[in-house]
Amino acid sequence: MVAPGASSSGAVTMLVDRMESAGWVRRSPHPGDRRYVLIELTPHAVAAAPEGLAAYHAAIREVSLAVPAAEREIITGYLTAAAAAAAAAADQLAR
Repeated sequence: MVAPGASSSGAVTMLVDRMESAGWVRRSPHPGDRRYVLIELTPHAVAAAPEGLAAYHAAIREVSLAVPAAEREIITGYLTAAAAAAAAAADQLAR
């Protein structure tokens, strides 16, 4: 999920555009907040994944589903802020 106003949203959009064009991901609207877009792997991407990666994805999915709905917004806020901080640091390092 890409948060609105994230400092690197343009770069993320371009990356997702390329991944979507290559058939690796698909976008879908967030069911509860139209400001967000959900990005999910396509069956093509899942089939092409290295051995063992599917088990990792399944484990992460189970962990994610175990998070109570009331806490997801807090976690999403944290991850969004962490991603923005990482993008800002990467921009500084690239200069």
